[in-house]
Amino acid sequence: MRRDKFASRFYGSYAWQQCRATVWRRAGGLCERCLARGLIVPGVEVHHIEHLTPENLSDPAVALNPDNLILLCSACHHDEHEREVRYRTDEAGRVIW
Repeated sequence: MRRDKFASRFYGSYAWQQCRATVWRRAGGLCERCLARGLIVPGVEVHHIEHLTPENLSDPAVALNPDNLILLCSACHHDEHEREVRYRTDEAGRVIW
């Protein structure tokens, strides 16, 4: 997974690990975007809805706010960042290569 260099220390911090765990528990370990579509897909990435930047990294209302975080599967996280995806999932959550 790619992390921006400016945020590498943040992602290793105790505060982030605690916040991430809170979001993971809230989502029950499932991708929140897929779940909203009726799909059961494991989440793998806690994503900042308002993306982190060097300017807002030290703002807890952005960086550590559970309301600004969502648990996503790999495909949804890649879609969010408009990255190339190697696979998708069908309606049943099965991987489509």
